[in-house]
Amino acid sequence: MEDAKTICPHCGKKMSKWRTPPFSTWSAEFLYVCFNDECPYFVRGWKHMDESMQHNCSYRHRYDPVSGTTGPLPVCSDDVGKLDIIEE
Repeated sequence: MEDAKTICPHCGKKMSKWRTPPFSTWSAEFLYVCFNDECPYFVRGWKHMDESMQHNCSYRHRYDPVSGTTGPLPVCSDDVGKLDIIEE
């Protein structure tokens, strides 16, 4: 059975396995990240970050399978991180 935490709670799509950058502080070698460009969390993040932080960026929902934590993964464009998706 698929782990419910690998399903984005904001759009219901299966999240992608994503390789964490070398020398990062993530506790896992990979995370699960929602790369759905139509996810409401990602879409509204652009406006929220512009209005609250005056930054042109957004965030994607992520799940760390080692720590069990979920939260935002900051991104500065639609394509950031997509090259590090691990095909299953």
